[in-house]
Amino acid sequence: MSVSPSTAMVLAAGLGTRMRPLTETTAKPLLRLGGRTLLDHALNHLVDAGVRTVAVNAYWQADAVAAHLASRPPPPRTILLREAELLETGGGVRAALSVLGPDPFFVVNGDAFWLNGPTSALRRLAAAWTDALDAVLLVQRTSNVHAEVGLGDFALDKWGVPRRRREREVVPYIYAGVQLIHPRLLDGAPDGPFSMNRMWDKAMAAGRLRAVVHDGLWFHLSTPADLAEAEQILQARITGDARWPWR
Repeated sequence: MSVSPSTAMVLAAGLGTRMRPLTETTAKPLLRLGGRTLLDHALNHLVDAGVRTVAVNAYWQADAVAAHLASRPPPPRTILLREAELLETGGGVRAALSVLGPDPFFVVNGDAFWLNGPTSALRRLAAAWTDALDAVLLVQRTSNVHAEVGLGDFALDKWGVPRRRREREVVPYIYAGVQLIHPRLLDGAPDGPFSMNRMWDKAMAAGRLRAVVHDGLWFHLSTPADLAEAEQILQARITGDARWPWR
């Protein structure tokens, strides 16, 4: 049974330390790629998927994030949630549950950047949803990422059931920074800061986690070099530059 989420969260509170010096005075989601901020790219994807209300958390350069959201006309309607302390991925979502509502909702990392394949990645997550699940993750093949991604995050079986990488194992998929979750995923979550990984592990143990493999272009944006190369690849797609096979 697919769903049509109307709410979402964009995680925009991180410090972006590996992206310094670009993030010394700028929140990472406000960095620009392809003529728009990463935050705007995420919000536009959500609007295209039918989302009407988006919670955006902020900590580092929160005033700048607030000003950017205020300058952007709806849709979507955005609600800024300022964090007095960094709540990490799980704590940030848990703090927004009253805004996000009782039904499944999208969560997008503020530095996630992707181009859709034949079908919107968000709609593919929604199509994979069933009430037997607590979360569906978007993953990308590490072989399709032109950046350093280490040993990968997950292996998948033929039904899209993920498992963690074992010690010294190389696995073929990396989390792409986009997920569809039900609020019950956060049942029993601790107060304060915690990683969403804790909730995923709990859902995996219960057989309530699935993954969808992205079928379009996705960028791992960790360092200034990653951002610069992503910009070159996007420009190559426009100009048809044959030196860049990722167009």
